[in-house]
Amino acid sequence: MCVPLESPDPTPVCGRFGFPRNKRLLSSEQISDAFRNRESFTGKYLIIRKRKGSDVALRLGVVAGKKTFRRAVDRSRAKRLLRESFRLNQSAFSGACDIVLVAKRTILNAAMQDVARDLLAVGRRAGLVMGTGNTNDSP
Repeated sequence: MCVPLESPDPTPVCGRFGFPRNKRLLSSEQISDAFRNRESFTGKYLIIRKRKGSDVALRLGVVAGKKTFRRAVDRSRAKRLLRESFRLNQSAFSGACDIVLVAKRTILNAAMQDVARDLLAVGRRAGLVMGTGNTNDSP
């Protein structure tokens, strides 16, 4: 991870991080496949759903449901926090599956560092993040 969680400046220190189209799940069919698969891992702010298959390449899909977040501004904020947390920590993730992040209502009151910490912890339980790294998970 290039940006320390305590850093007040969210700018990446290890160079440019991008999030190109080939790193994203773009079709609703791909995201639906992840929901049909029963494998999910829950954290305080998010749920990780893994999608396996022949065309997987560690891509990311982000979902913030209308039933969970009534206002569009809340859905946008939840998706932005999840996308940015993954983008800054994508070097820690590995595996032969696509990932769908589902936002939980509690994410609206969370800081970026809390979401990133939760993403890494849940990713570790899902077998997508190897090693302990410098995530400051200990109290």
